[in-house]
Amino acid sequence: MVYVKWVILVTFWVLFGSVLHYTLPQHDVVRVVSTDVRRVDFGANSIFWAQQDTAQETATTVNRDVRFVEAFYENGKPMVFRNEDTGWGWPPYFKLDSSNLQAELTDLVSTKAEPQWVVLRHYGWRNEFYSIYPNAISVKPVDGPDYSATNWFNIVFLTLLAALFWAIYVRWRRFRRARIDPVLADVEDSLYAAGDALSEKRSGVRRWLGSWKKK
Repeated sequence: MVYVKWVILVTFWVLFGSVLHYTLPQHDVVRVVSTDVRRVDFGANSIFWAQQDTAQETATTVNRDVRFVEAFYENGKPMVFRNEDTGWGWPPYFKLDSSNLQAELTDLVSTKAEPQWVVLRHYGWRNEFYSIYPNAISVKPVDGPDYSATNWFNIVFLTLLAALFWAIYVRWRRFRRARIDPVLADVEDSLYAAGDALSEKRSGVRRWLGSWKKK
């Protein structure tokens, strides 16, 4: 049971941490080299795509046009982002301006000879095997690739989340000590008392049988 308990706990926290890592915003300093629109066929990876423009929502389809942003890091590593509305769904970014953001990103396209570095705020993961792309949220021009962006939202959110978990844990321990532990102690005492009474009865039966045999 101890191993099962630890497997459940580890699985829960790994899944919880994965959801946070996917959902919380991240900042990348990149150079945008291209923006375009592609027709995407959705398959097993459809859960990692958002939706078409909110005002154009229709019945669920197996393919649609998606805006993409191609970029490079300072070290020359390429990165591809998608640019989709999140609307009123999950994750709760309430992003409704993907068209405007695409225009901003197109205006910031630059060359390797004359780079324009930007901080691209996004959420999600990049996985080449499953064709998963992070979703761009906003963009801001910066002076150079060494720009350091402090993710204050994540710091505040994780601090408040840790405080919430700690408060729940403390209250649970108090509730358990005040209400559950006394009940468990009473049940344990009752079981011990029942066990002692049963042992005493067995001893009495053995003594009676022993005295009967002597007769």
